[in-house]
Amino acid sequence: MATPRPGRAVRGSSTGRPLMAALDLFGRRWNLRIVWELRNGPVGFRALQERCDNMSSSVLRQRLTELLDAALVEQHPDTTYALTELGHGAHRALRPLVRWSADWAATLSDSEDAR
Repeated sequence: MATPRPGRAVRGSSTGRPLMAALDLFGRRWNLRIVWELRNGPVGFRALQERCDNMSSSVLRQRLTELLDAALVEQHPDTTYALTELGHGAHRALRPLVRWSADWAATLSDSEDAR
């Protein structure tokens, strides 16, 4: 499956809208997790694999290829992987979702405690 790109049809949309391409890219299993795990700096392949619950090496390679093609991740000469500036922007965009998910978890916990 080709890497989603703005301006091209993607899963669930033929419009080529950038948001739809981003949702397709991030909707692919592990892509958001990889961005999250690279947020603090470069990581080697094996360490990244371990951080991602030991996903298979073939899936990790495929996902890294997609993120490299999408210009969110770069591979350094020492073979570590890191977020590009665009990738850091994606991480920054996720922060409100992280805060919301904590509120959601607390709300559900509070409602379960009240039962």
